[in-house]
Amino acid sequence: MSEHHILLGLGGIGAAALFSQWLAWRLRLPAILFLLLAGILAGPVTGLLDPQALFGPLLFPLISLSVALILFEGSLTLHFSEWREIGSVVRRMVTVGALVTWAVIAIATHWLLGFSWELSLLFGTLTLVTGPTVIVPMLRVVRPRASIANILRWEGIVIDPIGALLAVVVFSFIVSRDNGGWNASLSTFAAVIACGTLLGAAGGWLFGVVLRRHWLPEYLQNLAALAAVLGVFIGANLLVNESGLLAVTVMGMALANMRDVDVRQILHFKENLSVLLISGLFILLAARLDFAALVAMGPATLLLLAVIQFIARPLNVAVSTLGSSLSWRERALLAWIAPRGIVAAAVSAIFVLRLQAEGNEQAELLVPLTFLVIIGTVVLQSATARPLAQLLKVAEPAPSGFLIIGANPVAREVGKALQNLGSRVLLTDSSWENIRAARMDNLPTYFGNPTSQHAEAHLDLVGLGHLLALSPSSELNALACMHFRHDFSAQRRFTLPTGNESRRTDKHRISETVRGRPLGGQPLTFPQFASYLAKGADVRTTTLTATFGWAEYQALHGNRATLLLARDPRGWVHLAGQPLDFTPEKDWTLVSLMETEEQPGVTADRTLAQTH
Repeated sequence: MSEHHILLGLGGIGAAALFSQWLAWRLRLPAILFLLLAGILAGPVTGLLDPQALFGPLLFPLISLSVALILFEGSLTLHFSEWREIGSVVRRMVTVGALVTWAVIAIATHWLLGFSWELSLLFGTLTLVTGPTVIVPMLRVVRPRASIANILRWEGIVIDPIGALLAVVVFSFIVSRDNGGWNASLSTFAAVIACGTLLGAAGGWLFGVVLRRHWLPEYLQNLAALAAVLGVFIGANLLVNESGLLAVTVMGMALANMRDVDVRQILHFKENLSVLLISGLFILLAARLDFAALVAMGPATLLLLAVIQFIARPLNVAVSTLGSSLSWRERALLAWIAPRGIVAAAVSAIFVLRLQAEGNEQAELLVPLTFLVIIGTVVLQSATARPLAQLLKVAEPAPSGFLIIGANPVAREVGKALQNLGSRVLLTDSSWENIRAARMDNLPTYFGNPTSQHAEAHLDLVGLGHLLALSPSSELNALACMHFRHDFSAQRRFTLPTGNESRRTDKHRISETVRGRPLGGQPLTFPQFASYLAKGADVRTTTLTATFGWAEYQALHGNRATLLLARDPRGWVHLAGQPLDFTPEKDWTLVSLMETEEQPGVTADRTLAQTH
């Protein structure tokens, strides 16, 4: 292949990966669907892409290193401290339930397709993993009850590294089994487990010490992490063949659970790198699919897909939810949603190449069979999960809750008023003092930066339809409004301007299209709101009647009352802007910032603010 064709191939893969990721982002669907479709169109359908001809002998090492980095990034998210927080249902789903799923899939694969028990067990480990990259986009479309959404999201986060680790262990056993008798295979298997575990744990601990003692400047930490992962992977494979994947998985888990070691920057870098690797890797793997081999297996493949969807998953949920407070409707939806994702496709590719090199003839069927399960579960569940949730009456109505940026006194007062009206609220803040105060007020919280990569997987947006940026930082408010612009429409993003925003010149002032609509029926800034609260003002709720309507309310309170929001008789909450886009009527409930008395200079301040 000429240099010109190689450059065209690489450029085409990059363009297809970018377009697939962008399309998934716009449609809020798992990116894996579009990446696989792009690879299938470029490879088996049109013949434009031949990975073997493009990369030659580099293809196998490239896939191996990519899978090692993907597994390391996934294991970095497994924190043992979170084990108590995920709930008993999720713990059972990723342990006992996972074993049930594994057993059912393995038995069905052996009897329906005639696979050996070793390959059947391996296929079972590959296809029991869901993962947040396919679950989170689906939850945003399905919008199930918070109890269901939390279980599915935590299951995807926790099962990702656990499933990968299990798959690596089973694969190591198969390779050891093929290299001799039982005694030789068991000794080889023990060597693989020992080498992978010890070298991975040692590598994670040593790199953690380097980070803890600040022996590296921050700008070199990501490069050092990349070099360390590749070094541990290659070193483990040189010491004991096939122990590298286990080593990098253990290394990530060890590093993630070390005390006083901040891996957030590395995790962020690895997540971005994983997007790049996964995008290219999926297109390459899909381009190598052998549809003829898959078709040759006949309708048994569809029966296997049906077993995974209608037997394995429901059994998992039935065992895991035994004795829980979940209703049968909630259990039914949990039993339906379990799309397979990234780990299954990425790990299956490297395993197949290794097993083919060992002379295993059935191994070449693992990749197309795995991709069939991925496509089948994602497409089927994406198309039917929302209607099923509505039929079972476990879907949230149109999202009407509030994501509040900040847990400071201003945000807490607004949050309490909304919660008293029956609206769901979620306060986010990076200050532990603010979060602790909010929790004392029984307000749901997220401790962390709402725009972080961690929040992408952990922040529960189900049922939330409005954004209130109530942080004292105008930059954070604007960043949050931009970050969540596809989750909340422009008419549902509000903020309180900071005091210095109005004094800035145009070239230093954040654009109005970015920072959200000003909250309040009359000009109000965050410092003013906080000052009024400190002087004894409160957020007061009033219900209008036939004799005390909106006009009477204004006449009684005047500038002392700044309308923040109102709830109509149907239960819909309307946020107050300038000018008001609604007129409160009888039986409306008004929520206003009510000053205890006319403060000196308040009227002048409001008049001055209106002129700006």
